[in-house]
Amino acid sequence: MKRLVIFLFSYALLLLACPTAFTSFSGESPSSKAKLLILDGSVNPGTAHYLVSNIQSAEEEGYQLIILQMNTPGGLDLAMRDIIREILSSNIPVATYVYPPGSRAASAGTYILYASHISSMAPATNLGAATPVSIGSMPDPSSPEPSSPKPASPDSSTDDSSTDKDNEKEEVKEANRAEPQSSNQNAMHKKIINDAEAYLRGLADYHGRNIDWVKNAVREGESLTSKEALDIGVIDLIAESPEQLLSKIHQRQVRLPTGPKAIDTNGMTIVRVEPSWQMDLLSIISDPNIAYILLLFGIYGLIFEGYNPGTFVPGVIGAICLLLAFYALQILPINYVAAGLLVLGIALLVVEAFAPSFGILGIGGIIAFFIGSFLLFNEPETGIAIAMPILLTVTIISVILLSFVLSLALRARQQPVVSGREELLNEVGIVEQDFVDEGWVHICGERWKCRSYIPLKSGQPVKVVAIDDLELTVAPSKEDST
Repeated sequence: MKRLVIFLFSYALLLLACPTAFTSFSGESPSSKAKLLILDGSVNPGTAHYLVSNIQSAEEEGYQLIILQMNTPGGLDLAMRDIIREILSSNIPVATYVYPPGSRAASAGTYILYASHISSMAPATNLGAATPVSIGSMPDPSSPEPSSPKPASPDSSTDDSSTDKDNEKEEVKEANRAEPQSSNQNAMHKKIINDAEAYLRGLADYHGRNIDWVKNAVREGESLTSKEALDIGVIDLIAESPEQLLSKIHQRQVRLPTGPKAIDTNGMTIVRVEPSWQMDLLSIISDPNIAYILLLFGIYGLIFEGYNPGTFVPGVIGAICLLLAFYALQILPINYVAAGLLVLGIALLVVEAFAPSFGILGIGGIIAFFIGSFLLFNEPETGIAIAMPILLTVTIISVILLSFVLSLALRARQQPVVSGREELLNEVGIVEQDFVDEGWVHICGERWKCRSYIPLKSGQPVKVVAIDDLELTVAPSKEDST
């Protein structure tokens, strides 16, 4: 009996210490898990870091599937390629799912959808518009080309025919002269388009999806609904919910770096993984609107510190905001001409504040500031743009500050001088002792050496009429009763 008790006690301890050691004996396997990641917004370095780090750690954390729930207008090419490289090298299948209804996988989202092992969409969603857009100036490929020479009419006279030929030659010469100016830009644009199309064709071929539609998506910017995409083989399936997605991809074969693999979703549970606060902060800073506001806070903070040296608070806050803005600007593509206009506008506003020009520099600064702000991230197709309400609000605030500074300058100009040497002019003092030519006068509580061309008596009121270094020139005041 004693041995039985000891055996049961030992068995209970072993069961508590290693609860998973007996699952294999009972024929049961631990439940499988799917890691749900959310991409809601533009593709930027913050979202790329969140997705890449979670895809890399999924295998170690024991996940058997990664679900990328996506709703994006597009984003940066470098961030997109980082995500795609990680998806293609992952040993765990990645199922990208455009969800909820009303979402889209535009531009960079289309590339990510093509690169995923499983591409799926919810009803009432769309994808496409995969034409790459450059930040900054880019010539329009649809601009009309130089007109070709028109053939001469057979009914025209010889003189008219010769005149038309001369005009045609001139048109050809002008077209040839204009062509080198835009040839380099057009060549660069063609390179970008060709590279994007080849990249998307490679992803389509890798997973056996529709290649023919790639040209329409990249060159024409065409978009498709979820049903249209399924009909032509751009996506694999349509699912109403993530749970239905799991049931539809059960035992589906996918291509992994380790070879073909069938996805087993039987009894799989979905675990939603939220971004950490560091990733949230990086994503927030990467937003163009936040970067723009941080830049302004930083500049104005340093300006206010310059107005009131020693307060430290605006200077410290401004320096922190400026450094965060510089970090965001180095990972965001910006228009450098617009950045120059922005800096010029702020510089003109600062000069107007320190050396008022009664609005000339200030108005020019506001115009340059607004244009630079508008063009800094002016690419709404990629989700990288500054919202117009923010631009208008900042411009209105700048106008109000400029008006306040100008009003203070005009008010100060109209006030009399209350300090310095000029304050002594026309001041009235009292002669201490009788003197001729030179003597001492009590003025504004101080004893001054004065010169007078008229003899003065003790106690006589005098007025300062000139200042020569530390010597004053005085004359009898009208208050003198004599």
